[in-house]
Amino acid sequence: MTGNIYTIAIDGPAGAGKSTVARELARRLGIFYLDTGAMYRALTLKALRNGVNLEDEQALVELARQTQINLGNHTDGIKVILDGIDVSESIRSLDVTNKTFYIARVPGVRKIMVQWQREIGKRQAIVIEGRDIGTVVFPQASYKFYLDASLQERSRRRILELQEKGIEVNQQSLRAELKDRDNKDRTRKVGPLCIAPDAITIDTTHLTIAETVFVIMRHLQPVHRIA
Repeated sequence: MTGNIYTIAIDGPAGAGKSTVARELARRLGIFYLDTGAMYRALTLKALRNGVNLEDEQALVELARQTQINLGNHTDGIKVILDGIDVSESIRSLDVTNKTFYIARVPGVRKIMVQWQREIGKRQAIVIEGRDIGTVVFPQASYKFYLDASLQERSRRRILELQEKGIEVNQQSLRAELKDRDNKDRTRKVGPLCIAPDAITIDTTHLTIAETVFVIMRHLQPVHRIA
């Protein structure tokens, strides 16, 4: 940690509460929230809209090189600007969610993304979440946390999230898709989902967002506490 520039890394599987917790933690600390998943989702959305073959790794790398993604923290949520266009809502579709792993597994794409993320981290204190933040992106992060929850609870949260957006889902299918995504995340060759040896693991199955944030805040040095 150098001066006021420090990194809080939060990893974990889909539905463990990473994004919401990281966003709230950043708000309490008054620092930047970096949603890495949004970056991969944005590129996935662009690939789908441009008809790029998701199995063509070179084409995906070239697409990444020609793409500009900007993230902004706003009172009404995270703004994701893809090549000058706000795609904050579009990247949360079920189709993008289910196909993001194609993008995330490409070494060349991940290299570009990691470079972008590290550049942001050099300029300011951040809370950053993903699946390989504490192991690959910021292995020297000031603080590392790994959030987890039962598959049943993670499925329930995802279903509620989609229903709140007016999207009807088949519970069995969604649970199967989430389980399949877990397996793909954990077994991919580049940046697989795993727990950093020095990370603090928190089971959020029976915790609210506020309770999870409180647990994390207790582990942070007093100098960084606001609440």
